[in-house]
Amino acid sequence: MGSPILPDLGTEILIPVCAIIGIGFSLFQWLLVSKVKLTPGSAASNNSGGAGKNGHGDYLIEEEEGLNDHNIVLKCAEIQNAISEGATSFLFTEYQYVGIFMVAFAILIFVFLGSVEGFSTKSQPCTYDPLKLCKPALATAGFSTIAFVLGAVTSVVSGFLGMKIATYANARTTLEARKGVGKAFITAFRSGAVMGFLLAANGLLVLYIAINLFKLYYGDDWEGLFEAITGYGLGGSSMALFGRVAGGIYTKAADVGADLVGKVERNIPEDDPRNPAVIADNVGDNVGDIAGMGSDLFGSYAESSCAALVVASISSFGINHEFTPMLYPLIVSSVGIIVCLLTTLFATDFFEIKAVNEIEPALKNQLIISTVLMTIGVAIVSWIALPSSFTIFNFGTQKVVKNWQLFLCVAVGLWAGLVIGFVTEYYTSNAYSPVQDVADSCRTGAATNVIFGLALGYKSVIIPIFAIAVSIFVSFSFAAMYGIAVAALGMLSTIATGLAIDAYGPISDNAGGIAEMAGMSHRIRERTDALDAAGNTTAAIGKGFAIGSAALVSLALFGAFVSRAAISTVDVLTPKVFIGLIVGAMLPYWFSAMTMKSVGSAALKMVEEVCRQFNTIPGLMEGTAKPDYATCVKISTDASIKEMIAPGALVMLTPLIVGIFFGVETLSGVLAGSLVSGVQIAISASNTGGAWDNAKKYIEAGVSEHARSLGPKGSDPHKAAVIGDTIGDPLKDTSGPSLNILIKLMAVESLVFAPFFATHGGLLFKIF
Repeated sequence: MGSPILPDLGTEILIPVCAIIGIGFSLFQWLLVSKVKLTPGSAASNNSGGAGKNGHGDYLIEEEEGLNDHNIVLKCAEIQNAISEGATSFLFTEYQYVGIFMVAFAILIFVFLGSVEGFSTKSQPCTYDPLKLCKPALATAGFSTIAFVLGAVTSVVSGFLGMKIATYANARTTLEARKGVGKAFITAFRSGAVMGFLLAANGLLVLYIAINLFKLYYGDDWEGLFEAITGYGLGGSSMALFGRVAGGIYTKAADVGADLVGKVERNIPEDDPRNPAVIADNVGDNVGDIAGMGSDLFGSYAESSCAALVVASISSFGINHEFTPMLYPLIVSSVGIIVCLLTTLFATDFFEIKAVNEIEPALKNQLIISTVLMTIGVAIVSWIALPSSFTIFNFGTQKVVKNWQLFLCVAVGLWAGLVIGFVTEYYTSNAYSPVQDVADSCRTGAATNVIFGLALGYKSVIIPIFAIAVSIFVSFSFAAMYGIAVAALGMLSTIATGLAIDAYGPISDNAGGIAEMAGMSHRIRERTDALDAAGNTTAAIGKGFAIGSAALVSLALFGAFVSRAAISTVDVLTPKVFIGLIVGAMLPYWFSAMTMKSVGSAALKMVEEVCRQFNTIPGLMEGTAKPDYATCVKISTDASIKEMIAPGALVMLTPLIVGIFFGVETLSGVLAGSLVSGVQIAISASNTGGAWDNAKKYIEAGVSEHARSLGPKGSDPHKAAVIGDTIGDPLKDTSGPSLNILIKLMAVESLVFAPFFATHGGLLFKIF
């Protein structure tokens, strides 16, 4: 078998050092962003002292009369403050409700898992090796509960910090746009990097510390230790579910309301300060697309790490107590942070963006560079951190695996992620024919636009599913379920770069909104619009990554659940499994129906309120009176908090109800069914919405002859495009992204409760 080149001490130093470097780098990026001042007068004086490339060393370009006017800077600061306050107060309200759930669910975990052995404190025979004694079930119950709370708190903190950074950077991006598109891009991208590195490093560090603290109690019982650690993934994803759903409902209720009344009815520009829903719309970008997405990707990362660790703990790594190979998933993530750090420098320091058409290629290059560098990094890690050959648990048998095979498992996940990213970009960017065809269909009205958009979404599923299928086949062939877990980890290994690109979009969107509300020149708005259009595509790429990784993570967790629940085979031909399969496949539709209807009913209230203000506040359309922004913010907040409970309960209660009443075999069918149908709906919903959004932006920008023939803003094709965009909003920002949490969360919850279901589950089948 041999032993790895990297000693255990090296691992104990490498993982925390990489995490601390990640945190340090994010703070350094934040420091650079903070150099852009939001106080009048400092903009020019702050920048004297030599023109450094991509730095802060040049004067504002005098584009219009009074550009350096104090009023503009003050107005930007005032709007930023309103957005930040709205987002903070919403998240605090959300976390109060989620906190109650967290405490209740933590108690449930402890009671259910503790009752497996009747709350006994005696050591029990191990699940996979009955000749050995393992720690009591009560200990696993206690430590699973602690891990759950740790994961939940880390997820909440990740989302909250992301939101704070985004609201800190939005107005600074607007002000930098006065100097040029390159400056604004750097500010937005650096702010995204702050969030990406903080989240990746925090997630890694907390998990590593938890493993080491748990080890003090568990000692040599690694099977029990890593079973308890799965609570970390459950905590992360359960918070992400509520964050994604509540944030998605909030942002889309405001967005749909603002667009329908503002653009279609009143013919005023997007983000016009006369529109009462405009502040709520900008707050929504931060609580949905930033805080929700941050928690979501943290959840994916935590679960893929936990799935890999659980399988490894019952393989030769765990049985022989080989610390370095055991923590291979964490070492891969550590190297990922260093790789992403180097990749970020390509965007911010090595190359300068001078023109609008260079933005999207720069963001795409981030993905390519990080994937290439990560492939080299994983090859080195696999060589030094793994023995030349070892065994992996494969449903009751041990499969011999070589270290190069495990490298290929990670690499196939990594490159499948890139393929999914580029296919998503092709179908959602207005630089390519699919979106241009959708825009062209607006000539004949909204109906044809909707038909073309739906067709595009369904078609965009084909290649990503093949990419996921290939990575599953290759990784399972080489290293069974452990291979699939590390393939998911490979897809998420460049999470810091992925998040930076993802968070860049909403920051740019907010920057454009602030420019419009502050009454800045149309040339500034053109620059922020260009940043925003690129950001829309990158957000779709980020969602593609999240969905692809969720499919692999869910499958790996499913494998771990089947092993833990002692199911020898999942036979589709048995009625117990088949009824689970067909019900599981229905769940994503039920969940989507709930979230779509929630957005629809909240948007309805928003439209009524916006219309009421336009009709009853004298001078609002003329710009002489101020709208009542607070009422619209309240409508979105109340609706999202109330409406997040039912979809959240559906996802959290389904595994419990099925496991307790129908048993582990039916539950395995439910998990397989929800995975298979959820992935398809999630990809098509995200891409349909992204395509409609960019078709609208394509017409608005009017860059090509074709686009100009469909415009300008306010034309019939443009109005048809706006309707398509508003239909797509809840698809791409509420239902689609939340579905990947549904498939992961049900799988990780089933794994955590597997001992309870295996012992006490299937009550109905026992009675009859």
